[in-house]
Amino acid sequence: MERSQRGAEQRAGYADAVTGPTAPDDSSPQPETEDLTSESDSDTEKPKKKHGALREFAILVSIALVIYYVMLTFVARPYLIPSESMQPTLHGCAGCTGDRIMVDKLTYRFGQPEPGDVVVFKGPPNWNIGYKSIRSDNTAVRWVQNALSVIGFVPPDENDLVKRIIAVGGQTVQCRESTGLTVDGKPLDEPYLDRETMKVPDPNFYKCLGPEFGPVTVPEGRVWVMGDNRTHSADSRAHCTNTPADAQRGILCTGDPMAGTVPVDNVIGKARFIAWPPSRWGGVSSVNPQT
Repeated sequence: MERSQRGAEQRAGYADAVTGPTAPDDSSPQPETEDLTSESDSDTEKPKKKHGALREFAILVSIALVIYYVMLTFVARPYLIPSESMQPTLHGCAGCTGDRIMVDKLTYRFGQPEPGDVVVFKGPPNWNIGYKSIRSDNTAVRWVQNALSVIGFVPPDENDLVKRIIAVGGQTVQCRESTGLTVDGKPLDEPYLDRETMKVPDPNFYKCLGPEFGPVTVPEGRVWVMGDNRTHSADSRAHCTNTPADAQRGILCTGDPMAGTVPVDNVIGKARFIAWPPSRWGGVSSVNPQT
């Protein structure tokens, strides 16, 4: 009996060795295991999210730069006023920080410059004589200056000028002490002039605010421009040609009318408002002096 019982136990042990222990009941509690797979997935997702955010940021910056470039090229651009020739309308002086103005480059794509408009234009060739680069000889500094000029913190390294249009193509402009400045024989009303700025307090004295000139008939497609600070402005009067006889009489600009006028194609845009400094925020007046 004992021998048969032992045989049965040996056979049961052999079966356990071959088939393994009996599977536990499903209803019995299972030991908790760590979710190693989900933890490793979260570790890989973090760098993926970081790379994705950096890529999105780079794309947004690139889009912003493209939009800004398009705006500067076709819509508007800031300019720094480097001289006092347009005071008091626009403040500026050599070697100081002047007004930053926004120049509308879109208006003249659909229309023509008109008398009274304050415009930025590229100086014609005869206006560029003696112009010297305002950039540093140091390559790194020059690169920074060029970058800052794009946003208006440094003047462009080109002879871009800002003046007010006095007469347009087909009109005749001249000045005599007896009549003052006239266009087609009619005296102008110029409220933007400030005689204290020009140091000419008596309105009945020194009416031309410089030498007498003209008559000059402005060629079609060109404009005659002058600064608001007439006694401190190298404008159309300073670049025109003179006949010897009239020059001896002290009357200027009676020669070739092309020299003292500016091609409309050279006009970059119309000054719209002062963007900086905040104390100077406001629009730029475009009063037509002929009305």
